[in-house]
Amino acid sequence: MRDISYFFIATFLIFSVSCTTETSIDRSRLSDEQKREAGYSLSAMDVPEGLTMSLFASEPMVVNPTNIDVDHLGRVWVCEGYNYRNPLNPDKGYNPKGDRIVILEDSDGDGIADIEKTFYQGTDINAALGIAVLGNKVIVSKSPNVFVFTDENGDDVADKKEVLFTGMDGEEHDHGIHAFTFGPDGKLYFNAGNEFGRLLDKDSVPVIDMAGNTVDKSGNPYRQGMAFRCDMDGSNLETLGWNFRNPYEVAVDSYGNLWQSDNDDDGNRGTRINFLMEYGNYGYTDEKTGAGWNAKRTGMAEEIPLRHWHLNDPGSIPNVLQTGAGSPTGIVFYEGTLLPPAFQNQMIHTDAGPNVVRAYPVTRQGAGYSAEILNLAKAVDDPWFRPSDVCVAPDGSLIVADWYDPGVGGHLLGDQERGRIFRIAPKDVAYTRPTFDFSTIEGAIEALKNPNLSVRYWHGTS
Repeated sequence: MRDISYFFIATFLIFSVSCTTETSIDRSRLSDEQKREAGYSLSAMDVPEGLTMSLFASEPMVVNPTNIDVDHLGRVWVCEGYNYRNPLNPDKGYNPKGDRIVILEDSDGDGIADIEKTFYQGTDINAALGIAVLGNKVIVSKSPNVFVFTDENGDDVADKKEVLFTGMDGEEHDHGIHAFTFGPDGKLYFNAGNEFGRLLDKDSVPVIDMAGNTVDKSGNPYRQGMAFRCDMDGSNLETLGWNFRNPYEVAVDSYGNLWQSDNDDDGNRGTRINFLMEYGNYGYTDEKTGAGWNAKRTGMAEEIPLRHWHLNDPGSIPNVLQTGAGSPTGIVFYEGTLLPPAFQNQMIHTDAGPNVVRAYPVTRQGAGYSAEILNLAKAVDDPWFRPSDVCVAPDGSLIVADWYDPGVGGHLLGDQERGRIFRIAPKDVAYTRPTFDFSTIEGAIEALKNPNLSVRYWHGTS
């Protein structure tokens, strides 16, 4: 753990103003530097009536969170990205010990993390882009590898590191391998951006999927970014969709429906939300030739954001929604009941570009879906708010990671010293840790109904 004085400094900053968005502060009277302080960050947030956004943790407890997960105990696990793309940012600091996987815990139930532990640290996970906590195993995604860390003695420190997949390109790149998600069928779901190239198993042997195809982006038959499903040990892999640019996570609902976002070529206002129809082509490039979206073709849309996805090509799966300019990242399907009904059984998504956390309520449209945008948390006066991921805690509240940086995209970073973890919940609802009796049918049913995926995993293994 870091020097305990850091914790008291961070706690003072939080309490010096307030812990929730109910604080009334005239931000016009703050200096630019004051606006950057964690204690004032909530004053910039706009959330729906009846909800509050509180600060769970901040620097120096945690910096540059790229991805998070929440375990069955309500603890927040964070991938830090202090060493993010250091070769492109040589003027920034570099920690030779490598980046960390950090556990943040609220031990006294006041909604603020007061315990910080380093689960693992190493240069092999510099700026890892995904973490999934499943019992005593932690899956960490960092091209060229996917690691499985195991805590064998329960001391919250990794005792064993194994390779699940390897051989991916996209090292030191945002478009490599992304986070894993536990599905209702007991399988793992994950995706990768268009720089990942190929997938090798733990023995560096090319993966052949259940359709009999080698998993790479060579066009035979797959291209660009892809989404996958496999058994817990990496076997029986299926390629569920392809021809994405850079999908960041797969959100799986209780019925096995799959949802994800995708990033456009930067600056073309074409980011999108997809219903992941199994075995579909999603049109980032020409399915047959691999030509880019700006190549002339029959039926090409007049507007660039629509032209971008080859939507008029035969066999291209339609988008659920195009969300304009942005940098879409984490996504989850919210199946809790703590948030208002408008957000229940809907996708919840973080988009770092427009500084927003939002839902996409869907309606049926033909054989697919359409959606609208419903903001959940928007930074109205802090362009440094860069939400990078969102997860559901066991009590049904939302946990949001904030990379916190003046810029986004371009593989650069402007700030290495800050990072925040927020909680979104109804007013006056404390952060709690539900307990479950997995030995009884009733207890197992309650665990299975819980919106937190780590709780559901424990239900299936206990």
